[in-house]
Amino acid sequence: MTRPRISALVPTRNEERNLEECLVSLAFADEIVVVDSESTDRTVEIARTHGARVLVRRFDDWSSQKNWALAQLAHPWALCVDADERVDAALAAAIAALPPEPPADGYRLARHNWFLGRRIQHSGWRGDAVLRLFRRDAGRFEGAIHEQVTGLARVASLPGALLHHPYRTWGDYERKLWQYARANARMAYHAGRRSGPLAMLVRPPVRFLRMYVAQGGFLDGGAGVALCGLSAFAVFVKYALLWDATSRGPGVFTDGEAP
Repeated sequence: MTRPRISALVPTRNEERNLEECLVSLAFADEIVVVDSESTDRTVEIARTHGARVLVRRFDDWSSQKNWALAQLAHPWALCVDADERVDAALAAAIAALPPEPPADGYRLARHNWFLGRRIQHSGWRGDAVLRLFRRDAGRFEGAIHEQVTGLARVASLPGALLHHPYRTWGDYERKLWQYARANARMAYHAGRRSGPLAMLVRPPVRFLRMYVAQGGFLDGGAGVALCGLSAFAVFVKYALLWDATSRGPGVFTDGEAP
């Protein structure tokens, strides 16, 4: 083997629909580690069937979850992939072609995104790239949501792509919409931001116009209309939750799970 030894890391919670295809695409890795947040479906069973080592940890936030798992990996390089992502053949070949001592500390990977079965190439998703392959001793994740790898001095890019299927059904989007809106509102509140009716009235249409007009969402057809409209609604939910917290305090974020 000429490339560096790589541990693939996949965080999961109730990912039985997505996980198998993800793990198959990671077959080239020297080990696959699934860090599971106490799934109640067949996620752990599927992971073990495909030879993954399973670690179970109660979820607190994404950075803590991943940083904890990084310390458990066996090899010096980590490839972090979400369960709804797949490594395409070109990216797998590019990773295989890396020298034993790569010239960079980490690599940024292009990501191709799908929404309800259609690839989205505009709507603010164009040019999406994520830093996911890196030396474990040089990088760590930061941020409670939409976490990113920090601490790397030398970053390069690789050809190929991660194929990302986050929203296969309307139910997928609805579930994640409430999850992210609640998390974003909580972070905004603790950062000292507040909301009111004006923010709820103005910010959603601004988001829609930016995505649909300025970022070319109209070029994505009907899927673009749906994505931009739903993204605007997610902004409304975020500021509605923040307004509620502004009025009643941060306890609203623990009133129970949103639908």
